Amino acid sequence: MMQKTRGNILWVDDEIDHLKPHILFLEEKGYSIVTCANGKDGIDLSKNTVFDLVLLDQFMPGLDGMETLRGIKENNPALPIIMITKSEEEWLMDEAISEKIAQFLIKPVNPNQIFMACKQVLENIKIRSEKTNSGYLQEFQKIEIDVEEATSFNDWWRIYNRLVKWQLDFDEQKEVSLNQILEEQIQSSNRKFTHFVEDNYEKWLVEKDRPNLSTDVFQKFVQPILMENTKVCMLVMDAMRLDQFMSLYPMLAENFTIRIESSSSILPSSTPFSRNAIFSGLFPEEFCRKYPEQLSAMSEDRGSLNQFEKTFLKDQLTRAGLTDKSLHYHKIWAANEGQKFQSRVSEYLNLDLLAIVVNFVDQLAHRRSESDVIKEMVPDESGYRHAVKVWYENSWIRSVLTDLGAAGYKIVLTSDHGSIMVNRSSMVAADKHSSSGVRHKHGRNINANDKSALDIRNLESYKLPSLGHQNNYLLAKDDYFFLYPNEQHKYKNMLKGSFQHGGLSMEEMMVPIFIMDPK
Repeated sequence: MMQKTRGNILWVDDEIDHLKPHILFLEEKGYSIVTCANGKDGIDLSKNTVFDLVLLDQFMPGLDGMETLRGIKENNPALPIIMITKSEEEWLMDEAISEKIAQFLIKPVNPNQIFMACKQVLENIKIRSEKTNSGYLQEFQKIEIDVEEATSFNDWWRIYNRLVKWQLDFDEQKEVSLNQILEEQIQSSNRKFTHFVEDNYEKWLVEKDRPNLSTDVFQKFVQPILMENTKVCMLVMDAMRLDQFMSLYPMLAENFTIRIESSSSILPSSTPFSRNAIFSGLFPEEFCRKYPEQLSAMSEDRGSLNQFEKTFLKDQLTRAGLTDKSLHYHKIWAANEGQKFQSRVSEYLNLDLLAIVVNFVDQLAHRRSESDVIKEMVPDESGYRHAVKVWYENSWIRSVLTDLGAAGYKIVLTSDHGSIMVNRSSMVAADKHSSSGVRHKHGRNINANDKSALDIRNLESYKLPSLGHQNNYLLAKDDYFFLYPNEQHKYKNMLKGSFQHGGLSMEEMMVPIFIMDPK
């Protein structure tokens, strides 16, 4: 007989003497079985003995299964229970499900059915973890080969999606043993992705056969819906990454069917550039030329650099010949503003286009840099995904999307850019008038190590505005962040391990577009 190490099981059934073959079978499989014939004894045993699982009959004299279940759960809320019953009544299934039973089995059951149910409940996490580990190890080499052979943005999109899938699988299994290998593979992939962007980005700005860019979001995905006379909400989640989008996918799919399209943030992958490009449909050099006030704000690196988004969007509607469409634009920075918007959402449900910007994810990254408490709550990328997921699960925006779906709105959900956890510093030679970015800077003849930064001096080919005399841009590669020589140690300690954006990485540039139809 196998050593009894697989689990300690309590079996409560008034006909327990008739179940001897089932009990012997489980014991041969390595489980330890304690039995009793009524609910009261079952409750008492569960108080005094540590069990891993309870097998529970529903129809028993005295306390029935549901009453016994509640008594056991009162003392052991987390103890999994498998209910076994002759009844196929749906009300009983509903009742059992509402009490969070692990499984529901209909008699007669054979020993193998009981064994499989016990195995699934007790060893589910272990089996899935082992399967996840072996699955990733098998795919590791395939990803390495695909990275070496990647020649298009679609190739890289598929690679990054596979890496994100493994991140989410490891999160779900609480897997730590292979996390380091996965992180190193992502870093290695990012280095090659950076070279790919350096070699191809300028071509994207002039070729028709290119990835979807920030400038294309409205024209390709929002405008066609409006032209079908369907109401649409364009929702931009500032700084949300692909992995965070995918962690929300199951909740979004409860109310919407979702089609996912790929896109890339323009460079720099930061809000003043990429989000303005979404709302204007223009590249930075174009919207700065067309809107001198925007150029002035960016040249002086002052205040809000996205204050003209509503104007940009209205002008884009005009260029598309959609001046007859009604519009409401709303930017939400704080939870109370979101709750206020939620309470008034019924006022907007007859409009053709709702444009909403939500800053929670970006704010979380900034606040994390400033707070040791938030750093402990969000220690790494997995914690960042979890924090975003918990926020959305309980947020006002989830309720708003439900209301919009019920009112017949299609949702185009996207981000302006993502962010990357930075770990290595790079010194920048610059004067005091240079911009303050951590992953991107512009200024007069600023310089950094070629290994850590893309130095853009031919602004026209990147469709970037000149924001001063002899202006150039530095965009950080890999996981670098920029430092000035003065007070470098102070800022190095402050910025290392923070989430930043503006540079070249899969996390910052690869942005999904969710086209969501209400179910």
